[in-house]
Amino acid sequence: MNDTTRPLLIRNAIIVLEERECPGTVIVRDGFIERIVEENGTNDSTAAAGEALTEQSSDGVEASELVEVDAEGGWLMPGFIDMHVHGGFGADFMDGASESLDTITRFHAGHGTTGMLATTMTASKDAIEAALQAAAAYRAGDMPYAALLGVHLEGPFISEKWPGAQNPAHIKAPQLDWLKQWNAQWPGLIRQLTLAPEKAGAEETIRWLAAQGIIAACGHTDALYEEVVRAADAGLTQAVHTYNAMRGLHHREPGTLGAVLTDERIHAELIADGLHVHPAAIRLLLAAKSRDSVILITDAMAAAGMPDGDYSLGGLAVVVKDGEARLKDGGALAGSCLTMAGAVQFLREHTSLSMSEISRLASSNAARQLGLSARTGSIAVGKQADLVLLDKQLQVRSTWVQGRAVAISH
Repeated sequence: MNDTTRPLLIRNAIIVLEERECPGTVIVRDGFIERIVEENGTNDSTAAAGEALTEQSSDGVEASELVEVDAEGGWLMPGFIDMHVHGGFGADFMDGASESLDTITRFHAGHGTTGMLATTMTASKDAIEAALQAAAAYRAGDMPYAALLGVHLEGPFISEKWPGAQNPAHIKAPQLDWLKQWNAQWPGLIRQLTLAPEKAGAEETIRWLAAQGIIAACGHTDALYEEVVRAADAGLTQAVHTYNAMRGLHHREPGTLGAVLTDERIHAELIADGLHVHPAAIRLLLAAKSRDSVILITDAMAAAGMPDGDYSLGGLAVVVKDGEARLKDGGALAGSCLTMAGAVQFLREHTSLSMSEISRLASSNAARQLGLSARTGSIAVGKQADLVLLDKQLQVRSTWVQGRAVAISH
């Protein structure tokens, strides 16, 4: 029996549930959470959990076969789900190579991510198709690190006025025939599409996306308030990296941002690194939106986890200095060097959110958007054991995907 099939007992943890945190022990068997034993002050949760494991065992599990982890009072959280990530540790999803996908998923697993959407750039049709093909092939394999849950197409159907770090040479009006072709060729692979709702053909595209169960998101957009509301009427449910690369709030024309802040149908992605959004603006977003409608993302590029220097994003030259990535030409922010663990740490320091509330932003809200909440995104009996253990300083100690250790620091 190897470590991927041996029962797992994580003791002496602060377990982060959806509505609260509690000290206790979690038992994992065959990749699923079998039992949560809370510390109640009258018995020892570890002993109770061990007894439960022995009592419920139907396959003759011996104590020696049990993998036991002492959390040492650290935080046991649902594994993070990153819906918007371009790369990491020198690799980019647009590379279209399995080695790059291994590098990215391994790096982010080391920072607590257990599931992610491979996010593309505004690029040529051929380049996007190569990225789709690589993602589909990777998903058909073992996926030894963080799970690739699908693809997020960021563009190329965006606004020329708000390209950000997207390559303006490849911006196009929505091409519904492309989407239909890709969805037929790789069924279920595309999970999210970012577009500018004001573009000609956008409303028809949004309606088609919604009918296919693909998340339609506004981003890199100059849309007026009413245009975003009409897009939500058509099925748009998400805003990409809120505040960034979108028409801002004005008291007479609330713009894209005004619609995102006030329309409860729209989930708001957030890059919590202190560079993309000021802490006060983060607190404003949290005051405007419910805790169930804000989604932490990294928007990480290849430079995440790498030294400062010269990089490329979507064919554009990027300079990273002091962990801040900007285009060489024009100086626009070019993705981030953020990890999901870093975003969690930032929110803990700069907001009054509890760990259970932060967990909703980092895990359960994305799981629900992706239709995966029945199996992941929170710690509950019967769900996949997609877990991350943070120490008291919120540094990642271990990450498990379906009960399998994919990253252990010590």
